[in-house]
Amino acid sequence: MQSRVGSLGNLEEGKEPLLKVTHQLFRPMHLRLLQFILLFLGVAIVFSFFSMYMISYAGNQNLATVAQSILLPCVPEPNTLESWIRPPSSSSHVMNDSELFWRASFTPKIKDYPFKRTPKIAFMFLARGPLPMAPLWEKFFNGSEGLYSIYIHSLPFYRPDFPPTSVFYGRQIPSQMVEWGRMSMCDAERRLLANALLDVSNEWFVLLSESCIPLHNFSVVYRYISRSRFSFMGSFDEDSPFGRGRYNENMSPEVNITEWRKGSQWFEVNRKLAIDIVQDTIYYPKFEQFCRPACYVDEHYFPTMLTIQSSHLLANRSLTWVDWSRGGAHPATFRSNDLTVQFFKKIFEGTKCVYNNQPTILCYMFARKFAPSALGTLLNHSSEFFGF
Repeated sequence: MQSRVGSLGNLEEGKEPLLKVTHQLFRPMHLRLLQFILLFLGVAIVFSFFSMYMISYAGNQNLATVAQSILLPCVPEPNTLESWIRPPSSSSHVMNDSELFWRASFTPKIKDYPFKRTPKIAFMFLARGPLPMAPLWEKFFNGSEGLYSIYIHSLPFYRPDFPPTSVFYGRQIPSQMVEWGRMSMCDAERRLLANALLDVSNEWFVLLSESCIPLHNFSVVYRYISRSRFSFMGSFDEDSPFGRGRYNENMSPEVNITEWRKGSQWFEVNRKLAIDIVQDTIYYPKFEQFCRPACYVDEHYFPTMLTIQSSHLLANRSLTWVDWSRGGAHPATFRSNDLTVQFFKKIFEGTKCVYNNQPTILCYMFARKFAPSALGTLLNHSSEFFGF
């Protein structure tokens, strides 16, 4: 019995050390497992809160987007007529010529304007750099706000320094290089027209150079242009080496020699003709390819094209007086000592022309070419010479 008891006791005693060893081995394992479970639960809880927040935030964003899409159209639209007719706030833009001409060619089909429109004259200056006659033009424009717009095309690298108070401040349009007698000259003129057409109130368009001056006060010029039934573009069939002699038969059939015309570069056109010039794709390629020096494209392209399309709208003369009596490729340039009362009297009274089919001696609104040295005399005598 003792032996069995002893055996049993030995077995129990043998088990006891075994159990103690087992608990010691598995206790660290249980703690690590518990820690892992707690960590997992913690991460899961944090992730759950984060997911709920993101779902809530996304839901709010979607609701806001839906609400906004209900309130606002996908493409912003003008809310008032003023949004369509307001002129550009700046003459600067990033459109290339193709985009600009396309945009400028827009024209309403309904002729009557559904708003009070005050027609303006767009004065377009084609210059190399500075405008030496700017102070004289400032006097000319003074007091006529709302009746004119100004656009300047100069060489791309030129940076004007007009003060903010000047009517010329910020009126520089995006420009490109211009070469005399080449198509780039007409490109610049079309660029000026296109920029001016962006203002729906511009009705008449006058091309001027940096050496041009006004010959009358603004009221006379505005009345003369606005009341004319014709646009002032010279368009002559000149049977000479400098007229028909410049025609290239490769321009046929778009342009025949009987339709070939010559005229002054300095013109005034109404809005209809300005759009015709800007949107032209028929005659432009012919003149670009086949009218090169000694064919000077700026003397032939617009006069020929407009004669073919709208001859009944042309006065066949320019509003800008020039003196070719001295001969040469360029007209005479006048300086301070040339400017007398008799000089201007010759311009004002020495020519007869037709205005609205009636004879008149009031033929010119502008004149060129005047040297920068003439500015002082012109300013000092502007009231005596020009009435302003």
